[in-house]
This record gives sequence, C-alpha cells and structure tokens, in this order.
Amino acid sequence: MSDDNAHSNPKSDPDPNSNAVKDPEDWTTGDEPMTGAQASYLKTLSEQAKEPFDPDLTKAQASKRIDELQALTGRGR
Repeated sequence: MSDDNAHSNPKSDPDPNSNAVKDPEDWTTGDEPMTGAQASYLKTLSEQAKEPFDPDLTKAQASKRIDELQALTGRGR
C-alpha cells in the first residue's frame, strides 16, 4: 500500500478545533434545557456523590456539573 492517504483518522486524531472539546460557555445551544441523557447521568452522579440534583440546569450548566461530579466520584476517567 502507498502513503497517498495523508489524512489521519478523525476518530483517533480529532481536529483541535472540533466541537468535541468546545467550552460549554461557547455552545450555541448551551442555554437550552439539558438533554434527557444529561439529566439521567447527572441524577446518577448526584446520588453517588450525595449531592443535590437540580433538574432545571441548561445544557452548558449540566455539562459543567457532570465534570464536577465525575471528579468527586472518580467516574468518567
């Protein structure tokens, strides 16, 4: 096989400008209510961390709270 394909695999070498690493503060939909998946995971993490669950968070707030609770519980690493 030749080395004609100079492109890397985007799944193993993500674009540094991709949305995968975008700050929740910069999300265009960050002010919308959190998704069902976020709510479910956040509720689970809140229970494990013995922290209150806030069902009224936005997508951006939920993402940040998930990061905080993952750090507290050791999950998601």
